Amino acid sequence: MDDDKTPAAVQEADTTYDALRALAHLTLGTHPAPVVYGILGILKNFGSFLPQISEQLAQGLVKSLEEYDVTEYEGKDPAVSVTLDGEHLPRAAKLAQQMGEELAKSQNAIGGQGYRTAEERRRLEELRRENTGG
Repeated sequence: MDDDKTPAAVQEADTTYDALRALAHLTLGTHPAPVVYGILGILKNFGSFLPQISEQLAQGLVKSLEEYDVTEYEGKDPAVSVTLDGEHLPRAAKLAQQMGEELAKSQNAIGGQGYRTAEERRRLEELRRENTGG
């Protein structure tokens, strides 16, 4: 499909994939809790949106059988595939919801943490030494 003809939903899914792939690279290494907290706060929302998206996709597939002349390779019945899809999408939605709940719990677990950079810690130690005379 040309970009001009690619449905907006497919383009957005592709953009989301690219963003998650970039995030996978950016999260390599060490990150303090407040940074992880912020990332988790955003990612947990997938647990809300993916079930909605899955449900809407399943409904749209069923409707597509009525609105389009849907064909399938080797003469198979498209309705059978749509029914099978309708079994998988709800399970995926439930797992996505559970993922969102677990990400929220993960975020809450580290919600009280803060941090200092190495430079801030060094300055604080110097101030303490100066104040204690050591």
